[in-house]
Amino acid sequence: MRHLTRLAALAAVGLAVGLAVGGGVPGTVLAQELYAPNLSYRTGPFAATGIPLMNGQRDYMLMLNARDGGIGGIPINFEECETGYSTEKGVECYEKTKGEAIVTQPWSTGITLQVLPKTNVDEIPILAPGYGFSPMADGSVFQWAFNAPASYWDAASMILRHIGEENLAGKKVAFLHLDHPFGKEPLPLIEKKAADIGFELLPIPVGLKEMQNQSAQWLQIRRERPDYVIMWGWGAMNAGAITEAVKTRFPMDRFIGVWWAGHDADLKLVGEDGTGYKSVSFSYPVLDAPVMADIREHVVDTGLTMSNEEEMQGVFYSRGLVISMILAEGIRAAQEHTGKAEISPADLRWGLENLNITEARLEELGMTGMVPPFSTSCAVHTGHSGGWMLEWDGAKFVKASELLQAEAEVIQPLEAEMAAQYAAENKPWPVSDCN
Repeated sequence: MRHLTRLAALAAVGLAVGLAVGGGVPGTVLAQELYAPNLSYRTGPFAATGIPLMNGQRDYMLMLNARDGGIGGIPINFEECETGYSTEKGVECYEKTKGEAIVTQPWSTGITLQVLPKTNVDEIPILAPGYGFSPMADGSVFQWAFNAPASYWDAASMILRHIGEENLAGKKVAFLHLDHPFGKEPLPLIEKKAADIGFELLPIPVGLKEMQNQSAQWLQIRRERPDYVIMWGWGAMNAGAITEAVKTRFPMDRFIGVWWAGHDADLKLVGEDGTGYKSVSFSYPVLDAPVMADIREHVVDTGLTMSNEEEMQGVFYSRGLVISMILAEGIRAAQEHTGKAEISPADLRWGLENLNITEARLEELGMTGMVPPFSTSCAVHTGHSGGWMLEWDGAKFVKASELLQAEAEVIQPLEAEMAAQYAAENKPWPVSDCN
C-alpha cells in the first residue's frame, strides 16, 4: 500500500510539473536533472576502499535513471569530483559544485569538518552516511548536516557492547587508529566508556606515511599485550594492520574494526589466516536481493557499470548502494512533501529530516536485510540504525551477531554536550528548537 501511495504521489508531482510546462507559463521549463555530486576518492592511498563504494553509489543512481527515469521523473546527475581524500581538494570540489547542487557528499571526516561551518551560509545539506562529526546527530544544532544511518560513536558503542563490559573490566584495549580526524573521532566515547567500565585504553596512532609499514605500532602491541585491538582504519592502513596482525600472531578473534575496516579485499590478502577478524557494519551484502537483479539488468548488462563481479559481491559495493538509497529516499520524501519534482537544497534538507526506512519500505526497494530500519527527524539527523558484527570466515564476511544497538543513554548526552560546545566556539551559530 505504501508503495502505491508513493507512486501516486510521484505521479502527481510529475503531472503538476507537466501542467506547469504545458500551460504556457513564460520561463517555466521542465527540470532536466537533479545535480547530486559526489566528492569521490578513486585515487591516492585510500582508493582501494573508495572505488567499490563509489561504484556502488554510482550504479544505484544509474539504475534509477535507467529503470525509473530518475526520481520523480527527473534524472540524477551523479557527477564525481575527485579529491584523492585530500581535505584541500575536497574543499575545492565543494566550492566548485555547490552552486547547482542539492547536496554535498564530502566522503572524508576532514573535508566534512571544513565544510560544516559553511552550511549555515550556503544552505546545502551535507550527507555523510556513517562518517563525519558524530555530534552532527543533533539536528537542532547541525541543521544542514546528516550522518544517518549511524555515527562513529554508534560504531564504537556497538563494538564495546559486543565485547561485553564484563569482558572489558580490568583489561587493556589498544585503539589502533589513523592519525587523522577520522581516526580520532570516536575517542570521546571510548574514553568515557574506559572510565565507566574500568579498562585501560591504549591509543596507538598510525601516520599517513606509516599505513603500509606498521612494524613500530605492532611491536608496541606485542610489548603491551592488549586483550583487544580496536581498529579505526581506512584504505591502505587496513591491509597493513591485518598483515602485521597475522605476522605477529595476534589472536584475530580479538581484533575488531570499524565499518570502514571491513573490506573484503584487505582480508583476502591473508585469506584463512585472517579467520576470526571482525568488523561492525551498518550494511550487509544480500547477493540475491531484487535490487541486485535490477542493477544487473539496467546497469551491468548494458555496460554502464565500472564495477566487476568480484567487487559486486563485497561489503563495500553493497554499502555504496545503501548510501545512494538514503539520498534517493531523501529526494523522494522532499518531492512528495513539496509537490514538485525539481527540489531545492532546503527541500532536500526536509526530506533527509523525514526519512522513514522501515522493513516494509526496504522490501519495496528490494533491499531487505541490506541495512537495518531507521528514521530521522528535525532533532535526530543520525538514524542510530544499529548494525551487525561481521566476521571473516577465511573467504568472506558473514554475520556474527544479531542486530546490535548503540548505548543511546551514553551517546545522546555526549552528542548534545559536544554540539553545544561546537556552536559556542563558532558563534554566531543558529540553533533550531525543532518545533
